[in-house]
Amino acid sequence: MSAKTLERNIVGAKQAVVLAGGRGTRLAPYTVLFPKPLMPLGEMPILEVVLRQLARCGFAKVTLAVGHYSQLIEAYFGCGETVGAELVYAREDEPLGTAGPLATIAGLDEPFLVMNGDVLTTLDFADFLRDHVQSSATASISTHMRSNRVDFGVVQTDETGLVRGYIEKPVHEYLVSMGVYAFSPEIRSFIEPGRRLDFPELVLKLLAAGRSVRSVPYDGYWLDIGRHDDLAQAQKEFVGRRDEFLRGS
Repeated sequence: MSAKTLERNIVGAKQAVVLAGGRGTRLAPYTVLFPKPLMPLGEMPILEVVLRQLARCGFAKVTLAVGHYSQLIEAYFGCGETVGAELVYAREDEPLGTAGPLATIAGLDEPFLVMNGDVLTTLDFADFLRDHVQSSATASISTHMRSNRVDFGVVQTDETGLVRGYIEKPVHEYLVSMGVYAFSPEIRSFIEPGRRLDFPELVLKLLAAGRSVRSVPYDGYWLDIGRHDDLAQAQKEFVGRRDEFLRGS
């Protein structure tokens, strides 16, 4: 089947898996009795923002991979009527990592989207998945440029200790994963059911097997809500830019 034919086939049946089973230990003590995906941004939790965005992008059915405090997430969202998408739940008895749950989720027989449930971004998920299909790659990783400034002069030496360079407060730039992925169905053969596996390990397995894995840089808004200052920033920016994130949904 050609990429164009496959693209037409998934237009009305885009599949997404949202990872919502993490413990959010970096956000303690908030997450001691409360699941991280339900942390509020304005009047709704971050996971609701993600689900509304997916529904607006045409993902009519979304699988939530849940574990930690799954009953609270299921009680809040139910079958998905309030977010505009049908929700099904893949429950973990033991933590399976970020990639491990994909081995047991039924119906992932066409290219599909996987993302963390605590990402605040303006990325168009439908465009990202469509681009993946057109590429014919096995996996696509949405990436974002970050930079770190070293607050010291960096001295470069050779093995004898002689100085070969001196850089004053250099800035290092690098691409980081946004926690948004597009996969072709074959990646499930690299995941052993019931065994813990994270995305970095899965990507290395794919590369070792000679599969094509793409970085797809995105220079729009993205914030991973992992720490207390990230949450405070997300709450402030969501309130001020709500329409940009939800666009009427």
